[in-house]
Amino acid sequence: MAIHLPHIISSKKVPKGYFAVYVGENQKRFVIPISFLNQPSFQDLLGMSQEEFGYSHPTGGLTIPCNEDIFLDVTSRLNYVKSAHTFL
Repeated sequence: MAIHLPHIISSKKVPKGYFAVYVGENQKRFVIPISFLNQPSFQDLLGMSQEEFGYSHPTGGLTIPCNEDIFLDVTSRLNYVKSAHTFL
């Protein structure tokens, strides 16, 4: 799940265990768990970023050039899987 934390967004601080990404044309900032980095579906998004920007990102942070709805769908699915494993 991508989360929006207004106090974090305005201060640019990121909680331990999370990182910020900028998504879509408006470069909306999302704070997501670092555990997503090893998930194939999130790695596909990272591949899009690498193809578009290489290793130089215009915001100074990781930018993912996909539609926000696609990003939210991917992160919601990852969060669902993560929470399902928590209850097992």
